[in-house]
Amino acid sequence: MKAEGFQAVAWLLIALPLAGAAILLLGGRRTDRWGHLLGTTMSLASFAVGVAAFVQMLGYGAEERRRTLHLWDFIDAGTVKVGADLLLDPLSISFVLLITGVGSLIHIYSIGYMAHDPDRRRFFAYLNLFVAAMLTLVLGGNYTVTFLGWEGVGLASYLLIGFWQDKPTAATAAKKAFVVNRVGDLGMVGALMLMFSVFGTSGFDQILGTGAEHVGAAARLGSGTATALGLLLLLGACGKSAQLPLQSWLLDAMEGPTPVSALIHAATMVTAGVYLIVRSGPIFEMSDTARLVVTIVGAATLLAGAIIGCGKDDIKKALAGSTMSQIGYMHLAAGLGKAGYALAIAHLIAHGFFKAGLFLGAGSIMHGMNDDVNMRHYGGLWKYMKVTFATFGLGYLAIIGFPFLSGWFTKDSIIEAAFEKGGTSGAILGGCALLGAGITAYYMSRVMFLTFFGEKRWQEDVHPHESPKVMTVPLIVLAVGSVGMGGFLILGGFSDWLAPVVGEPEEHGFKWISIPGTATFVLMLVGAAIAWRQYGARKVPVEAPKGSFVTVAARRDLYGDALNESLLMRPGQWLTRLAVWFDNRGVDGAVNGIAAGVGGTSGRVRRVQTGFARSYALSMFFGAALALAALLVVNVT
Repeated sequence: MKAEGFQAVAWLLIALPLAGAAILLLGGRRTDRWGHLLGTTMSLASFAVGVAAFVQMLGYGAEERRRTLHLWDFIDAGTVKVGADLLLDPLSISFVLLITGVGSLIHIYSIGYMAHDPDRRRFFAYLNLFVAAMLTLVLGGNYTVTFLGWEGVGLASYLLIGFWQDKPTAATAAKKAFVVNRVGDLGMVGALMLMFSVFGTSGFDQILGTGAEHVGAAARLGSGTATALGLLLLLGACGKSAQLPLQSWLLDAMEGPTPVSALIHAATMVTAGVYLIVRSGPIFEMSDTARLVVTIVGAATLLAGAIIGCGKDDIKKALAGSTMSQIGYMHLAAGLGKAGYALAIAHLIAHGFFKAGLFLGAGSIMHGMNDDVNMRHYGGLWKYMKVTFATFGLGYLAIIGFPFLSGWFTKDSIIEAAFEKGGTSGAILGGCALLGAGITAYYMSRVMFLTFFGEKRWQEDVHPHESPKVMTVPLIVLAVGSVGMGGFLILGGFSDWLAPVVGEPEEHGFKWISIPGTATFVLMLVGAAIAWRQYGARKVPVEAPKGSFVTVAARRDLYGDALNESLLMRPGQWLTRLAVWFDNRGVDGAVNGIAAGVGGTSGRVRRVQTGFARSYALSMFFGAALALAALLVVNVT
């Protein structure tokens, strides 16, 4: 159905932040005084349009909540026709509200956080560009438009991570994120090529169908093609969502300003992979192998991210490991099919609130601690930053799954669904998710105790203080979402809201009391208790001890960089050197050898041309003698 009313101007969702980015980048220094206000206003205006479109969508019946807005013909080449189409449905509008809502709070927070940065105007331009690209990704009406947003997000993240480009570590982190994401993008490009080859189109309506009861071309895929297409899409998702084996860029991305960490790791970039898998559900439904690989990647990543979080003293990197782990939960849920699609998105939205609150809380702590990120230099900060402590604490309780807070509803539901898968795979996946919950409670409690409790461990020239209201008000709003968003979604019929897009969920309602839920609660208490014994009840050394083998591995990101260097970088360097040697010795050697041979031969032949008639006559005589001798030999034989 065609868009109407507020949905007919859905293009404004993208156009507003994109216009803000263009004005701030092209306007130059003349916009410095008010650039941050313009950027924030554009994000808030996009959020207002999203809310209006959402309210209008609520007035429709379940099967009428799908509106397509055709802007123009993007590609028209023979039989290949791709429109610049936008799609508004329950899934895309959920992401729109999250991206623009949390994104606007991050814009407001950045007004205070970046107040003294001389390039604040450029920072807000990049924020607007990022929001516009992410909205293009989730609003695209076909995989081609989604891919444009996909690449735009990669560009904007590169600009934001490397915003402080004078720092070599920031520049390196930006390049690393860009390169690793290009590896994942190869999967997206391959998937697009396969779609055009098999379906002749990249449109969602044609491939996926137009609703839960409408069957698209994906339903006619063979298992082999569906598996190949699913794995290519998964490769793209792993790059954007920092899942194994393409997770190495995520922790280095902490070199960017803290609001960037909140924007990338909470509501936007890392959720793109989850969106892609859930949106492509009909393709994955045709391949048990592809769905199994998705769950395996999710389970492995949630454990790896949790372990990495245990070994980090940098507060932002500890939270980055947490993001990696929580996105793993979402991938695990998405791989469960219809039993997990709604749970994956519910946890994604809840995570957007409590993780953004945690990252912005970390920024507030850094603001009061002279930008020191080492938690071993904190201690006892609850006395000096009461608002930050309260909001950060609520985010902490939400992420560890404290009863009746967001994470308790969403994460526990995913663990329950994993066990309900049944069989050996269900037991293994559920066990991994359960273990991850216990580790999450440990490393997040470690962050809490190192930062806010115990004796002070900072230097004399550091004077902790609360952040200004422009930074604390967004923290309070996000804390409210951290408390109630999970319960609102799980108990408020979110699965029914998404049913027209992802299908009716398999029989799975929230269980207030269950064996997996009880086990999760017990492991949460155990993890928190261990963290208290190590970091709350003891004096914490300012310098980190050597630690066990696991601790050392966690500090080194489970040797992910070393593995990439061994398997990819060094073999690539060797191949490059071999290619250079072959080019110099082989190709150039052959060319140079032939040239030298021709030049040397011509030089020797040239010596025969002496310019003396007697020499030429003697040559003619010997030539004639040789010819005569040859004729005599021929006649005799």
